[in-house]
Amino acid sequence: MNQLNTQANFHHSGSKVRGDFEPGDAFYEALMQAHEGLDESQSQLLNARLILVMANHIGDLDVLKQAIEAARLPEA
Repeated sequence: MNQLNTQANFHHSGSKVRGDFEPGDAFYEALMQAHEGLDESQSQLLNARLILVMANHIGDLDVLKQAIEAARLPEA
């Protein structure tokens, strides 16, 4: 069974990483830009589509189930 990688794993081909989170910050910025100008319903639809695109790219049900579990908020 494949395992979910929870370690920092962002990279951007052709550029040097100057800090631990720089590529991750660039992803976050791109994600926020994608939401600009959208209402709440459109943002939720964007998130749902993005999840499905990324899930298709991962393509491993065991890893996807691990990701879902890792993303769940702890019970209050």
